[in-house]
Amino acid sequence: MLFGGKVIVFGGDFRQNLPIMPNASRQDIVNAPLSSSYIWGKCKAIRLTKNMRLTTNNECSEIEQTRVFANWILDLGEGKVGGDNDGEAVIKIAHDLLITNSMDPISALIQFVYPSVLENINNSSYFQERAILASKHEVVQEINDCLLSLFLGDEKEYLSSDTLCESEQLHDQFDKTLYSFDVLNGLKLSGIPNHKILLKVGIPIMLLRNIDQKYGLCNETRLRVLSLGNRVIEAQIISGSNIGSWTFIPRMYLTPTNKKIPFKFRRRQFLIAVCFAMTINKSQRQSLSKVGLFLR
Repeated sequence: MLFGGKVIVFGGDFRQNLPIMPNASRQDIVNAPLSSSYIWGKCKAIRLTKNMRLTTNNECSEIEQTRVFANWILDLGEGKVGGDNDGEAVIKIAHDLLITNSMDPISALIQFVYPSVLENINNSSYFQERAILASKHEVVQEINDCLLSLFLGDEKEYLSSDTLCESEQLHDQFDKTLYSFDVLNGLKLSGIPNHKILLKVGIPIMLLRNIDQKYGLCNETRLRVLSLGNRVIEAQIISGSNIGSWTFIPRMYLTPTNKKIPFKFRRRQFLIAVCFAMTINKSQRQSLSKVGLFLR
């Protein structure tokens, strides 16, 4: 019997992103989800019928508008918008949801999601409920840099310490001179902090790894910077179960497991990233009341 006859509960939303499979074909990606597995035929699907996140704190006048929007999102996820298609379709989006300034869309998006951002620099709830989402890391970096430049105060730069793992140097054929510090510092990998991190007091940041689950310091937890030390960063938690708690974030060692890199190295850096904007993957499981979506 499957799982030895034990009852197993799978949780998930098939309308969200497909699994990330490096170098996979479209067919491989489509066949990767649970619904394509050989065990799917023996699963009993239990569907949720009410979107709780869209019904909280709504005025009576907004309930009908919210219902229409929720139904449109569901139809979009089911592929019912845009008519019959074989993988491609033209989808009409309501005018009030679109960026109207096509000359400078990033500035228009920032103005919509983060109005009066400098006046709310000390307001934790302001950053707690809003974010800009993009599909690629380089676009996220561009938006974060743009917002970071708006903040007053001194900018502090944190550089990582990158070293080759000792096990790599034991191989006779491994030439460590091929991988200089410039090469190691220039590597940008998913889930790994960059070599150079620029921060200012008051900006929102996100953890990239679990540090202390008991105190709510988990992967994707968002915080607001309170002070920038040489060895630690003082921050206030603004998402998750420990909202309002103050904490100190130290530098930590991290060894990437990306198979594209033909060697192993270790990076010592703060496991954080600026998060005015974030990737769509990172936004999953978060409740946001004001969201901008930038699909370049």
